[in-house]
Amino acid sequence: MLDNITNMFRLDGRTVLVTGASSGLGRHFTFSLARAGATVIVAARRTGQLDDLVNEIGRLGCNAFAVPLDVRDTASVTTCFDMIAQNHGVPDVIVNSAGLTLTKPLLQHTEDDWGMVVDTNLGGTWRVAQEGARRMVAAGKGGSIVNIASILGERVAGGVAPYAISKAGLIQATKSMALELARYRIRANAILPGYIATDLNREFLASEAGDRLRGRIPSRAFGQPEHLDGALLLLASDASIHMTGAVLAVDGGHLVGSL
Repeated sequence: MLDNITNMFRLDGRTVLVTGASSGLGRHFTFSLARAGATVIVAARRTGQLDDLVNEIGRLGCNAFAVPLDVRDTASVTTCFDMIAQNHGVPDVIVNSAGLTLTKPLLQHTEDDWGMVVDTNLGGTWRVAQEGARRMVAAGKGGSIVNIASILGERVAGGVAPYAISKAGLIQATKSMALELARYRIRANAILPGYIATDLNREFLASEAGDRLRGRIPSRAFGQPEHLDGALLLLASDASIHMTGAVLAVDGGHLVGSL
């Protein structure tokens, strides 16, 4: 019985596309998915870093392939899926982890700032999910779309207005995808990471300001990338076969804590 439960989370024989795979959480996810048995398609704009990533995954005895992708460019998204189709068919799972933020007061954000953040985080996820879903439908296969949102889609912080707005939109986009794609056996769910320690924020989290932030988290701890693996493998695998439109916070209780 335990073996059957464990196997539910396996991804053997599945092809998984991970966007934003060149760094941060996207890069971490590629290893987690590969270790679960998936053939991982790593996609990002920085293709040089992708080649190194593919080699690292290969040394673990797992399968990975790189494709260039700019989620803000519709033509790039189409070409990405065309390249995948030539060798791997239509992906079974899409993990939308491409994203970015800019930190500055709301009154100082420019039109370009807004466009870059919102069109990457929300528009880019929409483009990839829509093109992937179209191809899943055309192939007559179901699939899973996992969107990486943020707890800031449900609560707000200063200095990151476009980011918080884009992640709130992404939560609603996930629910819209779930509603309309369920008839095609395509599931869409979202993960809301809390403050997760990565190379980009590790210095801040170790600062006095980081300590104050930690004090507002009920668990009194920041997350590590591997703390997201359970939610990721749940939503990517058949373990969540009857889940769609779900929004899973992985935040040490931050959302239920005080502001």
